[in-house]
Amino acid sequence: MTCKNETFLISIILFIDLLFLLYGISTLSISYNEANIFFNGKNFIHYIVKYSTSIFGQNNYALKLPFVIFHLLSTVLLYKISKKYLKRKADRVLSVIIYILLPGINSAALIVNDSEFVIFFTLLFIYLYQQKKRFLSFSVLIFSLFVDNSFSVLYLSLIFYSIYKKDNNLLYLCIALFGLSMYLWGFDVEGKPKNYLLETLAVYMAIFSPLVFLYFVYTEYRIFVKEEKNILWFISFVSLIFSLFLSIRQKIIIEDFAPFAVIAIPLMVKTFLSSYRIRIPELRYWHKLFFFLTMFFLVFNFIAIYFNKPLYLFIKKPSDHFTYRYDFVKELANYLKNNNITKINSDNNKLLLRLKFYGIKKGNDYFITTHKIKNAKNVTISYYHKPVFKIYVSKIHNL
Repeated sequence: MTCKNETFLISIILFIDLLFLLYGISTLSISYNEANIFFNGKNFIHYIVKYSTSIFGQNNYALKLPFVIFHLLSTVLLYKISKKYLKRKADRVLSVIIYILLPGINSAALIVNDSEFVIFFTLLFIYLYQQKKRFLSFSVLIFSLFVDNSFSVLYLSLIFYSIYKKDNNLLYLCIALFGLSMYLWGFDVEGKPKNYLLETLAVYMAIFSPLVFLYFVYTEYRIFVKEEKNILWFISFVSLIFSLFLSIRQKIIIEDFAPFAVIAIPLMVKTFLSSYRIRIPELRYWHKLFFFLTMFFLVFNFIAIYFNKPLYLFIKKPSDHFTYRYDFVKELANYLKNNNITKINSDNNKLLLRLKFYGIKKGNDYFITTHKIKNAKNVTISYYHKPVFKIYVSKIHNL
């Protein structure tokens, strides 16, 4: 595979990924958390999505566009960084494919959240640092302080890395940034002590998929005991250990840690393929089986994320569907607008905020509720003829 062919193949993969992302966005509605960030947020994400919608209009695509862009840029950075660890072009392509197929990566690219920005700025720092562009890489670290509180995990990881590498400039900077991050953002250690370790492990498995997570843990351990430690390992290892340690006594926000773990994909690919290639063909059966099962479940999860609506047919309670909180509101808003209903009131303030994004404002013309009332029209949102959400709509004076 020539360099030109490799670049072309990566471009094709990114283009296909983009098509899936655009389709996925078209199937989703804004959630309450996303609407709250859009209308009431004061953080970095709020200003990004407001700027995007001010240019491209208040719609799903404009809302999610920044996350799609940063996802694609992060994938390119991961590919460039992987060149340091994976010498074969095919290995680097495989690393990109696995990264794109991760359930957590797909979810982060489709919803309004911090993870995509955390991954991007982390990878940007690593890339610039590896290119020995210290001023630029340090500038990224400083800027990230004002993006999100979870970068304190990155600073902590880099403190250990800089001690290991005897990089005093990086050490002093990260100590200062870690202290400032604690001062500006703090870190939640409140609440009644309770063990959430198993729950945290389950969430990690959902983000990576079970087999990939197990191999991630194995890779981290193998490098810890046998191999030279690098910056990717320090960041992913410290974030994993720190999150598991904290989860012993409290429930953690996994989005503060998982973005630093997924960047270890090149290390996992390197470890697996090195183990595979040192064996003679007759002794590669279990490696091939593991690889086949891993890719099968990754592809299966990938398809389930983007084509999830038929799953409602097999779920007794629609609210148990994993995308329920991202569904039905866009369709409800279209129904209301098609019936010239643009001002409503409701006993469900969360629903009102979600509908507001689609141009349904709060007013005293109509009242909507999930509770059955007299003289109200029953509106049901269905997918594949399976009812998933029912609302009652009535004029105010009919109540």
